[in-house]
Amino acid sequence: MRNKNIVRSSVSLLALAIASQAGAIELSAGDYKAELYGYARFNATYDIDEDIGISTRAGAFSAINTGAAEDNEVTGHFGADAVQTRLGLRATSPEGVKVVVEGDFRPGTLRLRHGFGEYKGVLLGQTWSNYNSFVGNTTTLDFDSLAGLAGLQGRIAQARYTTGALSISAEEPITNFIDGAGVTSGGKQGLPTLTARFEDSAGGLSYSAAALVQEVGYDTGTADDSIIGYAAFAAAKMALGDMMTLQGTVSYTDGANSYLYRSGENFGAEDAYVLGGDLESIAGYGGSVGVGLDLGGGNKANIGYGLVTVDWDDAEADGVAVGGKSETNQNLMANYLWSPVKNVMMGVEYAYFKRENVNGDDGDASRIMFAGQYNF
Repeated sequence: MRNKNIVRSSVSLLALAIASQAGAIELSAGDYKAELYGYARFNATYDIDEDIGISTRAGAFSAINTGAAEDNEVTGHFGADAVQTRLGLRATSPEGVKVVVEGDFRPGTLRLRHGFGEYKGVLLGQTWSNYNSFVGNTTTLDFDSLAGLAGLQGRIAQARYTTGALSISAEEPITNFIDGAGVTSGGKQGLPTLTARFEDSAGGLSYSAAALVQEVGYDTGTADDSIIGYAAFAAAKMALGDMMTLQGTVSYTDGANSYLYRSGENFGAEDAYVLGGDLESIAGYGGSVGVGLDLGGGNKANIGYGLVTVDWDDAEADGVAVGGKSETNQNLMANYLWSPVKNVMMGVEYAYFKRENVNGDDGDASRIMFAGQYNF
């Protein structure tokens, strides 16, 4: 599904933080300022229970065996890749026009991550959704990170205006629905998704809140319907002295589960279901909490937990085939990171994933991940 392709591009905060701090290569000429930046990244995992790794060796809820299938698991899987490797160019004109073009190699070929221009608060192009925040996210090595993070942890085409701490946008919609037989289809893209976000900080507290509205529709030529879906999140991080941070996120959606991070088989769940030709919205909620420790000397440790739940009760009561759908996804990640020299990061992470389906079947998996990143 298209939704999965978009959200699958989600980033781990660790990669962002290190890349932004790395010394980029300056390519300035005259009054134009430009920087070439990026990193080479190696990821390796050992899946203890079953193989749930996808590109960048991120863990996938969709790969977890549930119910009787757990009895036939083949244990012990090693995998490695370097497709998270990234390359980008930032340029600023004498007039203050900013342009960013960035790509990486997930899932194995070069793809566009960012491609946008910005001038006096007006942004046009593809970049992080405005319905998104990293403020409350816990640093993980896993590229797809924790369930329940704030908003769409991916990039999308949009028109955005920012003034101070407030930003609003009209974005390419991401909608889908499920029919009575349990078949999922992409929704009709009738109107853009509208978002608003407020993000600021005060002292040791950083915070963010956002909301969106979208049209969820379908039209087969002989039958059609549409409903309005909405979503909201809040995120915050508090610095507890120089060594510790406490952070978290909470989200609620109704008819907009595409924006409830990792709520479906691996990413967004369906927004609605069809009943007698009419669309009925599906609600969901989720959140995450974590602690970060700066141990000094380039050493850091983090632990985070995330959970999302989708309310399938109405769909199930109306006879929709949702028994095998993921109802609750949760995961826990704990890592230790060290920087032996500037612009180099090494890390190891333990992760636990659990999936519970509507029909009561569940399954879990544990894994160990190692990562090495070299920035420029």
